[in-house]
This record gives sequence, C-alpha cells and structure tokens, in this order.
Amino acid sequence: MTTGTAERKRPVLGLITGLTLLAIGVVASLFFGVTWALAGNSDSVARAEVRDAALHDGTSAIISFNSLDYRDVDGGLKRWEDNSTGPLRDEIRQGRQNYATQITQAKSSTTARVLDAGIVELDENAGKARMIAVVQVTVTIEGQQPTNKQDRYQAELTREGETWKLSALGTVPVG
Repeated sequence: MTTGTAERKRPVLGLITGLTLLAIGVVASLFFGVTWALAGNSDSVARAEVRDAALHDGTSAIISFNSLDYRDVDGGLKRWEDNSTGPLRDEIRQGRQNYATQITQAKSSTTARVLDAGIVELDENAGKARMIAVVQVTVTIEGQQPTNKQDRYQAELTREGETWKLSALGTVPVG
C-alpha cells in the first residue's frame, strides 16, 4: 500500500467515527429527553410534591405547637390557631385563656426541633394525611438550666386551600 492510499483512508475513517459518535449522541439525547418529559408529567411526581408539601407544613406546625414563650403567650397561641383546623382549632380557641394563664404562671419557654418525620398516609382527594415525627423540645424555666426532652408524635393533617394544617396531634407512647 502506498502512502497516498493510507492518507485517503484516514479522512474516511475519521468521518465514519465522527458520524457514529454523532448518531450515538442524538439517540442518547432523544432517549433522555423523552424520559425526562415523561417523568415530568408523571402522576408519581405530582403525588410526591403533595406529600412533600404535607410533610413541610406538618413539620412546621408541630414545631409551632411545641415552641412557646411565656413572654409572648398571645403570639404563640395565635401560631397554634394559624397552624390548626377543625376540632383542634376549636379546642385551642375554647381553652385559650386557661393555656395563657398556665404558661404565664409556669414562666417557661420551649423551643422545638424536629429530628425526623415522615408521611405515613396520604389521601390527596380527601385532603387528609397522617404523619409521625420525633421532636426534641428544649424547656427553659426562668432561673433554671434548660433541659431537653424527646417526644414522638402522630399528627393528622387536613389541607385548607394550599396549606396543610394540624387537625389532631398526640404523643405516641414509647415501647
């Protein structure tokens, strides 16, 4: 073979390699593009977004219900009302004065932090969800060192408009 023949084959080989890589790139782009488009329109994505919204709102509500300062009882109780609905909200409204008196007399403040939480049941159509959470509460009583305690909660959530609110909240016994 002469050098002229070898030199003519190199550009053809380069062209074939380039076209092959281009074809692979186009096929891969089409595959991933279609996969992305289907995933973006999937019911499972929409359901995950609803679940995430319920978890976010429920977590915030549980923090509000476990964070209260005796120096701002009215603000704390308003947050309780704002984060609740149904019978739980009614209970807060009816017991508001008693809660305020007890909290003020105790001269205590609490701050909460959710350590872990998850949605265990979700009915999108009914706007209902159930979640569980592990909460660390720091209790500070005037003149004393702060103490930490952990509680496990089960919460019932009800959607009001675009917001999930607590409709029931209770501790879960350990053991």
